[in-house]
Amino acid sequence: TGNFNKFDNPRKFSCHCGLAPFPYQSGSSIKGKTKTHFLRDKSLKSILTKGAITAAQHDPQLKAYYNRKIKDGKHHMSVINAIANKLVLRIFAVAKRDEPFVKLSA
Repeated sequence: TGNFNKFDNPRKFSCHCGLAPFPYQSGSSIKGKTKTHFLRDKSLKSILTKGAITAAQHDPQLKAYYNRKIKDGKHHMSVINAIANKLVLRIFAVAKRDEPFVKLSA
C-alpha cells in the first residue's frame, strides 16, 4: 500500500483488493452480475476475507452487523465482503490519524 500513500481513499484500496464489485455495463446496457476486476490482488483479498470472518465472530459490533444482515436475507459471503470493507475503513482511519482504534459505544 506504500504506507497508505499509494491510495487516496479506502474505496480505491477496496477496488484494488477486489472487495468492491461493479456491474458490467456498456453504454446503456447492464449485463450479468456485479464482478470485481480481474487484476485484483487475490492474496490481499484472501487475507482481508479471513480477517473479516474472524472479526464477525469476535468483534461485538461486527457480530451484531453480521447477524442483522443474515436475518435480512443477505448471503453469508456478501456480508463477509461488507465486513472486510468495514475493516479496510478502520485500517485507513487508524493509519491516516496515526492513533489507535477506539470503539465507539452504540
